[in-house]
Amino acid sequence: MEEGRIFQFLASLNEELDKVQGIGKHSLGEIFAKVMRGNSQKCDDGKDKIVGGTRSLDPCVIKMVLPNWLLSWILSEERKRRDQECGQMKSLVQDLERKDLRRLIDKMQVPVAAVVIMACNRADYLQRTITSVLRYQRPVSSRFPLFVSQDGSNPDVKSKALSYDQLSYMQHLDFEPVQTERPGELIAYYKIARHYKWALDQLFYKHNFSRVIILEDDMDIAPDFFDYFEAAAALLDKDKSIMAVSSWNDNGQKQFVHDPYELYRSDFFPGLGWMLGRSTYDNKSHRHLSVLLASLLYSTWGEYRIVLNGSSLGQFFKQYLEPIKLNDVKVDWRSIDLSYLLEDKYSMHFANIVKKATPVYGAGMVLKAYNIDGDVRIKYKDQSDFKNLALQFGIFHEWKDGIPRTAYKGVVVFRHQTSRRIFLVGPESLKLLQIEES
Repeated sequence: MEEGRIFQFLASLNEELDKVQGIGKHSLGEIFAKVMRGNSQKCDDGKDKIVGGTRSLDPCVIKMVLPNWLLSWILSEERKRRDQECGQMKSLVQDLERKDLRRLIDKMQVPVAAVVIMACNRADYLQRTITSVLRYQRPVSSRFPLFVSQDGSNPDVKSKALSYDQLSYMQHLDFEPVQTERPGELIAYYKIARHYKWALDQLFYKHNFSRVIILEDDMDIAPDFFDYFEAAAALLDKDKSIMAVSSWNDNGQKQFVHDPYELYRSDFFPGLGWMLGRSTYDNKSHRHLSVLLASLLYSTWGEYRIVLNGSSLGQFFKQYLEPIKLNDVKVDWRSIDLSYLLEDKYSMHFANIVKKATPVYGAGMVLKAYNIDGDVRIKYKDQSDFKNLALQFGIFHEWKDGIPRTAYKGVVVFRHQTSRRIFLVGPESLKLLQIEES
């Protein structure tokens, strides 16, 4: 606190101090004298601290000179002043944000969804992702206003985001300590979840969007990315059993995909490139976001609409992420009837596809599948059996909460080498799909 403000506070209290028992003008004069003389005082650390005149006021000396109640009052007034200044600054920032957002949104057109790129400390990755998004977002910018949400204060990321006129910048500063639910859990996941929740709160409740698309700062997007989400928004609104729509396929490596028009439902949430509706978020936001992400359903393509950049994940990246197929076909999704994805139709639609696949049994099932023309289904007994089959084919073998990646009713489907589909079918899948064992 500046010494001038101390003196101003003391002067303003001059008359009030006369009214307080034990403190009058004489005492106040002594306080002024001690402060103004520049007394040398001994503090707790044994060092001399000088106050008064043009020299700086040391906090420990101020505590010696001023009565505790007076010091508390001064500090309280200082906090009020700072809070007022912060409030004024916050109001100014919000006004600028509203003006910035109005500039990006066409008043005559209701946005389909806000698109937010989640960033932290990788300015070079962020630049590539923004460039990729703007390539296809410009013609539909008023329907898909673009945001960058930065977690933390990395100056390069902030500068890069603010250098684009085509987007709005948000900054999440979180200084609260993290309390993990279980010992050994990574704090980073909780920090990321907090950032996600904060960004979603901002976009749903502050800016009042009805849908939000989340992207990471290391992604490229496909040419039909926005067309897809515009078409899928109608499904999301109509079918409340679809909690989110995703542009991510965990088994989207080039050897496992074939048809850019192919869509599936799944009981496994991938956590990347997804669109969430406000109604779903309203129902789930009281829970920790990591729990929300683990519980969501999603729709996914035969081919990716997004692709990750980078190699920080080492062998994992090389095996599962580097060979993915980024869709390069400009599909006109709005002209395609997607009603088969609605809950009351999809189970029968999917069951008919699985039913037509040729069952393969016994040893060497993977080799047998290669030698059969047309779709093939292979039944697995449990998680261990699934992992063995998945490793032989080269797809993801991970499960979460008893569900394999991309599975619908326990069935994992992927293309292999050709247009043939491989269905890995769980022990209860045929029963759930009302398919008789053959």
